[in-house]
Amino acid sequence: MAKRGGYGGMGMPQNMNNLMKQAQKMQREAMERQKEMETKEFTASAGGGAIEVVVNGKREVLRVHLSEEIVDPDDIEMLQDLIVAATNEALRKAEEENLAAMTQLAGGLGGLGGLGGLGGGLPF
Repeated sequence: MAKRGGYGGMGMPQNMNNLMKQAQKMQREAMERQKEMETKEFTASAGGGAIEVVVNGKREVLRVHLSEEIVDPDDIEMLQDLIVAATNEALRKAEEENLAAMTQLAGGLGGLGGLGGLGGGLPF
């Protein structure tokens, strides 16, 4: 008589249970890291430090500091460019740290019962 079911015998339901537990654990850890990231601040400067921008992990601009000597009413365009440059750099730092944290977290996928990383070895 042929075996019924798609598990091929004992062990598979237990592996799926372990997989689900690990996935739930990773989801909790990801949520914790996201909350932690939201409270962090990232600072970048431009114009030799004359402009400083601070953003948080939610990618919100918190503060912009301008040195008096950088404010030239005859050259507003340069000031605007420096603010944009500092803001983009601060946002890049936030994204880089977030990506590093998520990559570290995703590194745990390699030990999930033969998945071999993100999607590797899946039969579909």
